[in-house]
Amino acid sequence: MSSQLTTLYKISALAVAAISSASASAQSAGDTIVSAGWAHIAPQDSSTPLRITSPMSASLPGSGASVDPTNTLGFSVTRFLTDNWATSLDLGIPPTYKLQGTGSLASVGQIGEAKQWAPTLLGKYFFADSNAQFRPFVGVGATYVRYTDISLTQNFQQTVAGTLGLLSQGAIKATDTSAKLSSSWAPVVNVGINYAITKDWSASFSVSYVRLKTTADLTTTTNVGPVLSTTKLTLNPIVTYLSVGYRF
Repeated sequence: MSSQLTTLYKISALAVAAISSASASAQSAGDTIVSAGWAHIAPQDSSTPLRITSPMSASLPGSGASVDPTNTLGFSVTRFLTDNWATSLDLGIPPTYKLQGTGSLASVGQIGEAKQWAPTLLGKYFFADSNAQFRPFVGVGATYVRYTDISLTQNFQQTVAGTLGLLSQGAIKATDTSAKLSSSWAPVVNVGINYAITKDWSASFSVSYVRLKTTADLTTTTNVGPVLSTTKLTLNPIVTYLSVGYRF
């Protein structure tokens, strides 16, 4: 009986040692963590009324736009400079933003859509020791945001054409409208927690806030030449990111 207890004790000790070694040095100086996962983007949006700037000056009172929440596949590469300090490059498949009309444009429905590119560089501080299984972290950095594949719905273009016709008493006849969204740098703050599954594998959950604005410049082709209009969009998205990473 004594020998059986001794054997059981040795097995238990080996199991504990294996678990301890699996979680040891999961994130320490010199390590590189490559992660992939799901990102949910929830804009905290607002906008200014659409304003015509040329060849006349007028605005659409009460007009506005909102941006639907969206999801995408995210990737990140984190390099530990010390056991606690790290840099992280966050990328992802560009999500598609869909803009909906609000206020006097609510009846239009979807105004348009655009893809957003936003590579992000963060500096992060990880709390606790490098061998801790749970490691909270905070981060701060910046992202450069640009937009491609911008398109406006036919319904919205018809609304713009009708508005120009009313403002000019029928003198302006519009055909089509295109849009450009301004690129910009934006600050990012980030908090999260990392869980070491094994020595090399980990899971992470983080929440980021991006202070982001863009200007939408519209050009409408008409019989009297191009008509220019503009609006400012505040996006300020909250991004939640759930990922699984591997240590190299």
